[in-house]
Amino acid sequence: MHHSIKGHLVFVLHAHLPFVRHPGYDTPFIEENWLNEAILETYIPLIRVFRNLKKESVRFRITMSFTPTLSQMLVDPYLQNQFRKYIKNLISLANHETKRTKSDPHLHYLATRYLEHFLDTESIFEEANGDLTKLFLPFIESGELEAMTSPATHAFLPFYDSEKSVFRSQLKNGRRTFRRIWGRDPKGIWLSECGYTESLEEELDREGFRYFFVDTHGITHASPRPKFGVYAPVEVGYGVFAFGRDPESSKQVWSSIDGYPGDFRYREYYRDIGHDLPWEDISPYLHSNGIRINTSIKYYRITGKTGDKGYYHPDWAMEAAGNHAEDFLRNRIKQAEHLYATNKQPSVVVSPYDAELYGHWWYEGPQFIEFLFKKIHFNQNTIILSHPMEAARDLPRVQSVEMKMSSWGENGYGDVWLNDTNDWIYPLIHDLSIRMHKRVHEFGSGTETQIRILKQMGRELLLLQSSDWAFIMKTGTMVEYAVRRTNVHTNLFLTLEAMLTGPIDLTVLEAAEAENNAFPDIRPEDFR
Repeated sequence: MHHSIKGHLVFVLHAHLPFVRHPGYDTPFIEENWLNEAILETYIPLIRVFRNLKKESVRFRITMSFTPTLSQMLVDPYLQNQFRKYIKNLISLANHETKRTKSDPHLHYLATRYLEHFLDTESIFEEANGDLTKLFLPFIESGELEAMTSPATHAFLPFYDSEKSVFRSQLKNGRRTFRRIWGRDPKGIWLSECGYTESLEEELDREGFRYFFVDTHGITHASPRPKFGVYAPVEVGYGVFAFGRDPESSKQVWSSIDGYPGDFRYREYYRDIGHDLPWEDISPYLHSNGIRINTSIKYYRITGKTGDKGYYHPDWAMEAAGNHAEDFLRNRIKQAEHLYATNKQPSVVVSPYDAELYGHWWYEGPQFIEFLFKKIHFNQNTIILSHPMEAARDLPRVQSVEMKMSSWGENGYGDVWLNDTNDWIYPLIHDLSIRMHKRVHEFGSGTETQIRILKQMGRELLLLQSSDWAFIMKTGTMVEYAVRRTNVHTNLFLTLEAMLTGPIDLTVLEAAEAENNAFPDIRPEDFR
């Protein structure tokens, strides 16, 4: 392939949100803002970055997973309208801010920048009438962006080892949803939370997936022990490849102690005018039922541990992003040279991150990516950006191994998603998954209405299996919402199940279909 190349950098962003969609309620669900914030701060900024790179003819490669729940939300007309309202509201807030800050030149400058940023965001959003998948597609078609799917609702698969119908329904609907929305079959899959468990590769192969990702120890604990560690993919059976996370490049970005996003020049996430301004100034713009929430207008930079923050200087922050891109690249080159000397073959360095880190948490993250990709293109020829299978093809041979269960997250196994804050949900999910499997066998060739009921039971079950509810319970924010979602899907499932053999309440069925309208093409046999 590229014979002077000493290493491949596989840069991976995992874009995911749980399915949050609540039309027709009097009280707004502030959780619907998760999607709005991600569109404003992460997805549209990434589209801007890709366009800038394209405009300057920079060859780049980036791999992203768009989870089925997120993909469905991006194409949903109700949620698109929610974003329209959200961005219009921010535009009027920013307009108000440019007037309120007249007497402070620095704040006035920042308010004006926000106003321009929001207007530009709105115009990009409307280019494809609110369907952002259409704006990512050109980059998929030209080969710069490789898109993957994930299990249907981001279920943590290792917990369902004993109930294989969960694997099947999650993987089938993950693939089918991706195909419907993105118009192609995904080659790769992002296993939720990098949760791998033995024998999963057989199920992946059945759905046509060629590769997935694991955390570092997923590879290093494999047997036989992989000769090149995480710096080469391994084959785990059925011609399915596993790529392991490079701890070094992850830590440079993630680490709260010495990671880039902690630089004092960057924007401070936790100082938002939604919390800082007097209630009478800000409340007309919050639409949150009397609680203070983030507006994403933030005027301060990080400036250390003190409460006394300095104002944000966009030009200082850009300089920091440039410095950090430079540093990141220098480290990757050093790493590639060292590994090439040791292994006598190009290394494959996999740097996976949650997409929301770039832009939402680390405001300058997208700019960092743009700088990094430009520097890789113009300033060196030691490493090259590659998609996973491109990198694998450049290696002389790939080792076959067997892997054990692993995940990313604290302690590297299942602790985050199974502990005393959330363990009560799993007996429920297991019980319902087993019942679903049984009911499909009993009623899978039943009446039209029974099939319709089974399909909605399947939707409720998949939504119940989302790893997000357990994660939220563990982190302790928005817990009420996660508990509520767990209970709602459980109760709906049981109510619907009773209709298979008893009286049918069409209003309940129709209401469930209207609100939890994910996976329109679900099939009862997915749960066999």
